[in-house]
Amino acid sequence: MGHLEALDSDERAIVTTVAEFVEKQVKPVVQELEHGNVYPEALIEQMKELGIYGLAVPEEYGGNPVSMQCYVLVTEELARGWMSLAGAMGGHTVVVKLISQYGTPEQKEEWLPRLALGEPRATMALTEPQGGSDLQAIRTTAKEVGAEYVVNGSKTWITNARRAGLTALLCKTDPTARPAAQGISVLLVEQGEGMTVSRDLPKLGYKGVESCEITFEDFRVPVENVLGGVPGKGFAQMMKGLETGRLQVASRALGVGRAAYEDALAYAQTRESFGKPIWRHQSVGNLLADMATGLEAARQLTLYAAREFDAGRRVDMEAGMAKLFASETAMKIALDAVRVHGGYGYSTEYDVERYFRDAPLMIVGEGTNEIQRNVIMSQLVARSKRG
Repeated sequence: MGHLEALDSDERAIVTTVAEFVEKQVKPVVQELEHGNVYPEALIEQMKELGIYGLAVPEEYGGNPVSMQCYVLVTEELARGWMSLAGAMGGHTVVVKLISQYGTPEQKEEWLPRLALGEPRATMALTEPQGGSDLQAIRTTAKEVGAEYVVNGSKTWITNARRAGLTALLCKTDPTARPAAQGISVLLVEQGEGMTVSRDLPKLGYKGVESCEITFEDFRVPVENVLGGVPGKGFAQMMKGLETGRLQVASRALGVGRAAYEDALAYAQTRESFGKPIWRHQSVGNLLADMATGLEAARQLTLYAAREFDAGRRVDMEAGMAKLFASETAMKIALDAVRVHGGYGYSTEYDVERYFRDAPLMIVGEGTNEIQRNVIMSQLVARSKRG
């Protein structure tokens, strides 16, 4: 694990602790939980005890904040065990960073100490049924009536929606604003009358944790729950939050890709054909060499974006590149792991079929890869003009 050398001793210990948790607690039970689509209650509780939900909370609010590089490697370890576990803390971290960076003193005091403990857990609600990555076109509205906002609309593909005690809701507080982004706000909402988690969406992979539809019908939120206390700033706030989200998704892809590669490498050393281990057959050996090379390239790209984030620089392009490349690489590695395993790769008795089902989520989640390319391209042009 040479990539740990850039971390200080405390952060190395955190990553090592999470890796041990994955080996001892996650791997022995993941297949049964995943195939049964069972919510991993006990594992989530252990993640809380390990402090994983407090890794983005400032110390003065009871957290144990780590660098983005450390966070990337923690996420990779969790996803190596089960991608759903990394998903169960991804949105939480984005919300914590949003409140830490933009929240009023009162919002920080109210939420951060509890979020550090994972009690409650947080999620973000961006995507809507009629549109995904075009966030300026959202239709969920929050109309100011006296001291409250009255919210109407719907969201979909909201991870952890049933079990989240806090939701960062992206909505339009001024639907007439032009450009539209200037009328968008983030509201910090708790479940209550008028907010209905209507159904859990059936999924190819990403089992165990729920992804839901939410509807709002005259749902009331105090005006002081707008993130930062001033409406109309939510789009810019969430764009910054998505830098963290996209690095988290890239890290999940690293974890899935690494698990697939490690399983394939181990299998290729024990499985024999024509009198020798299959890795000695050039066709299999070449696959493994390419898998390892792609995985390392994806990790370095992700860690580079994380270092830039830690340096305080804007990383929407770098995070987009990391998410794009890592997710596409993980998908290829997952398929090649099936090839290496032969017929067993198609069996539900081996984990590689799970990696193959989980990997596509990172391609379409947190902004599709087609959208990532748009983000990258617009930044390439903008930066070339500045240069």
